[in-house]
Amino acid sequence: MSQTTFSGPVRSLGGFITAGVNSSISLSADTTLTVAAHAGKIILLNDADGKFTLPSIVSTTPTDPTSPNQDNNIGASFFFYIETAATDLDILTDGTDKFKGAAMVAVDDGSKKAFFPAAANDVMTFNGSTKGGLVGSVIQVTAIDTASYLVHNTLLLGSGTIVTPFADA
Repeated sequence: MSQTTFSGPVRSLGGFITAGVNSSISLSADTTLTVAAHAGKIILLNDADGKFTLPSIVSTTPTDPTSPNQDNNIGASFFFYIETAATDLDILTDGTDKFKGAAMVAVDDGSKKAFFPAAANDVMTFNGSTKGGLVGSVIQVTAIDTASYLVHNTLLLGSGTIVTPFADA
């Protein structure tokens, strides 16, 4: 299979290899993310107290499942990298969608702990210390089914006595 270059947003029902200058985006203000502009990219977070809202999960079965114009966004993945240490940074859902999975918070003294969201948790808050969010922290979330974002491949760098970053909005 040959490689092809595209300009602008492209939607694949089978996957792409993402690389190049448009593969990352820096956010320095509160942002409501979209699948077209943010899914599959490295999202560099540069707002210590920013609010970054994930798009609503659309899981309806399209009339034509092969159509590239379908609204279903199951499988859309968002990869966050914290470049500016958090003070009160939030990654939120629309309030209906909830988090599943786990997040690991580690500190430089060797201690670490995995946290699991409660059924009603729809926000992750990072404070640059006990809840993680120091520079170098990574968070990945993927829409996995109706109203569920999976938190995975996540390592939060923190300090002090670590506590859960998960909460209800």
